[in-house]
Amino acid sequence: MKFLVIDKVHEILCRLLREAGHECDYMPDIESDEVKDVLPGYQGLILRSKVIVDKALIDGNPQLRLIGRVGSGMENIDVEHARNKGIICLNSPEGNRDSVGEHTVALMLSLLHNVCISHSQIKQGQWLREENRGFELMGKVVGIIGYGNMGSAVAGRLRSFGVTVIAYDKYKTGFGNDYVQEVSLDQIFEHTDILTLHVPLTQETHYMVDARFIKRFRKRFYLINTSRGQVVKTSDLVKFLKKGKIYGAALDVLEYEKHNFELQADSPDVTYLRTAPNVILTPHIAGLTRQSFYKLSEVMANKILKALSQDKQ
Repeated sequence: MKFLVIDKVHEILCRLLREAGHECDYMPDIESDEVKDVLPGYQGLILRSKVIVDKALIDGNPQLRLIGRVGSGMENIDVEHARNKGIICLNSPEGNRDSVGEHTVALMLSLLHNVCISHSQIKQGQWLREENRGFELMGKVVGIIGYGNMGSAVAGRLRSFGVTVIAYDKYKTGFGNDYVQEVSLDQIFEHTDILTLHVPLTQETHYMVDARFIKRFRKRFYLINTSRGQVVKTSDLVKFLKKGKIYGAALDVLEYEKHNFELQADSPDVTYLRTAPNVILTPHIAGLTRQSFYKLSEVMANKILKALSQDKQ
């Protein structure tokens, strides 16, 4: 097969494909509006977030046999239409689950221990100790919604912190073990002190966390989101941060990101989040480490080779 790679990935991806006898053209600098003109003639398209692979792009390239998303989310690909056309669709969440797991726990600790706000104060010449008396993670109930690669990675890293980990996944059962309790969504609402989200962005999860959802929590809680920004309705998050129902939030993703994960122009809600002392923001980097850069590409290459091998049988 002949593959076109249109985003920056580790060279291991093309190397493994070429070693298996495939062609791989690496064009990370191609402009998004040029892809549709270059793609004809390629049977495989490998990307991160440069373009939206919609019905028109799929129908305009009937030679396509495989689409690979180097990363976890598939929301920029019309997967249903592609698969109806017989196109294999793959992603590689296994490649950055370790990074997301670590980043999520780092956000929890930073939020509870006032790491970021006290650091900022010291940079401005303020040495405020009592004002930054924080909370310990030990003894808290951490609720996880979505128990796939990312959710399970977070649960594994919380084992040594003395927390109770409960998890809910609408589409998965039987995953409870020594360090995570499988629970219902109602139990998440009843017991959670810290909520962390690890769901894909779909029609079902778009604005999942809204005012109605937040009101169902019995206790005040902290919110961590390293999934996708549009899972949380920002205006409702801001409302309940101001009311104190949400103690604080740590967000690696924002509703106002474009499909390529660049931030759009600020809104009043984003301005509030940027200035609120009980909010931590990072620029969609939970899964972005030097190690994950390699692993995402290696996993993708191996998945492609396995899928093509099975397709021949």
